[in-house]
Amino acid sequence: MNTWMTHQISNQFDEKQDYNLFETDTVLKEILTRCGSHNQQTLSEMGRRAGSAEYYTYADLANRHTPILHAFDARGRRKDVIEFHPAWHQWMALNRQFDTHAHPFNQPHSTTKWVEWAARFYLAGQVECGNLCPNSMTLGSIPLIQRESELWAKIGDKLLSTEYDERDVPIAQKKSIWFGMGMTEKQGGSDVRANETIAVPVAETGRGKAYLLTGHKWFFSAPMCDAHLVVAKTEQDGLACFFVPRWREDGTKNNIHIQRLKEKVGNRSNSSSEVEFKDTWGLMIGEAGRGIPTIIEMANYTRLTCSVGSTAMLRQALVQCIAYTRQRKAFGKPLAEQPLMRAVLTDLALETEAAMHLSFYLAQCYESEDELSLAWKRIMTPASKFWLCKRAVELTGEMMEVFGGNGYVDNGIMARLFKEAPVNTIWEGSGNVMCLDVLRAIAREPELIDVLLKDLASTALQDETLKNEFQSLFKLFQQSPEDLQFMGRSLVSRLTLLAQSVLLKRNAPDFVANGFIQSRYGQFHGRVVGMVEAKQVDVDQILQRALAL
Repeated sequence: MNTWMTHQISNQFDEKQDYNLFETDTVLKEILTRCGSHNQQTLSEMGRRAGSAEYYTYADLANRHTPILHAFDARGRRKDVIEFHPAWHQWMALNRQFDTHAHPFNQPHSTTKWVEWAARFYLAGQVECGNLCPNSMTLGSIPLIQRESELWAKIGDKLLSTEYDERDVPIAQKKSIWFGMGMTEKQGGSDVRANETIAVPVAETGRGKAYLLTGHKWFFSAPMCDAHLVVAKTEQDGLACFFVPRWREDGTKNNIHIQRLKEKVGNRSNSSSEVEFKDTWGLMIGEAGRGIPTIIEMANYTRLTCSVGSTAMLRQALVQCIAYTRQRKAFGKPLAEQPLMRAVLTDLALETEAAMHLSFYLAQCYESEDELSLAWKRIMTPASKFWLCKRAVELTGEMMEVFGGNGYVDNGIMARLFKEAPVNTIWEGSGNVMCLDVLRAIAREPELIDVLLKDLASTALQDETLKNEFQSLFKLFQQSPEDLQFMGRSLVSRLTLLAQSVLLKRNAPDFVANGFIQSRYGQFHGRVVGMVEAKQVDVDQILQRALAL
């Protein structure tokens, strides 16, 4: 074999893999310990598996060999089957095994179940993001289905099961099932009230009764799922939510005709589709005329998953940057030892830790229904979804740049993270929708913003920088609804940044909290990454803490 070449290959390093995602994450272990979790051994095993070279390879293969739609068989009969690469199934099986789809509901008596779920979602999302979509929607559907006693008795055990079953067969024959969502239509987008899909009762009307749906869905998430929650309008009661299975109870395929799969920028391993309904069988869940509140309850959970998922992308990109710059040399020494690169890495490490504290604290709030938890959930879930997902888009691009041209080529994880990041800003409600939701919560439930601000003040007023920001932000809330909406993005961004600062003051080492606050509230911070002052931050400790190797 001819191996002649003009040069020696040196100073080239592959993206990091084959390491334990959990054991190298100091912040994650601190959060779990502080919450009192006893699940760390299981999470360590998941971190080992997800971080293995084997599963990095599966992630790459699943995103290169994207789903294929087989709408018809060889003789023209509809079958609407989606073919996935075997690597996709490896990731779906891993998440099913470790209970990423249902952990809080499989551990109902645990007081740390939601933080432990967030850890699972966060670990998986660092390597393969596409499979998180069906995991997220299945998670969000469970509390809705639990309230439908007859339906839950039939399918509840299959929703909670940790055994993966990839077969496209009726639910009654399956060991486990997945749920998706069908809400968006061409003409309405985020305006669900503009939906035109019509639901006609088979006989009786109302909750728990059968309907036939006719219409379309412009985005039908994960069409290979065993069932979807679908919003449609009824002539009698307006919009309602329906359980729509892929297979009818008589063993025939339901009339869900997949028109095509979406060619997405990222999220390539996951199938997203357009579908048509023609007398498609469905069961009304929730109250008649309450379709939007019912599906929004599911969306509250999936919005949380967007925040955790974006945090996972930030973490993985940061790890890759630190590992690469510790090895890659330029101008005679490793990049990680060069002052300007250290400024960039420090800025990114602070941002990532702040994102972790916010997303995991929000998950913890889902453990309780007390007034403070409700305030954080109702206001900060959409606020966090807006801010963290936006930051992931910008910062994955910045971190890809650390690799230079090696980051921009489309055969490594940095490019995949960069293309993946924007999806979380869009699905489950775009940035403007999130800001409007925050403002809606403030207007409709003013007691919740009072509780939240009181909680933030208890910490913010002890720090001069945060005190000034809190007082300034408090004044903004006194403006008219029209003025508030115009500056909604500014208000929500500042509220989220303050919340991150408060959580860091409470739970992170001083060198992290003070470094974050001093830099984020600096006059010029944020114009580009890396605008931090060396005298304000403990660079060595921050970078050592970011990746424990």
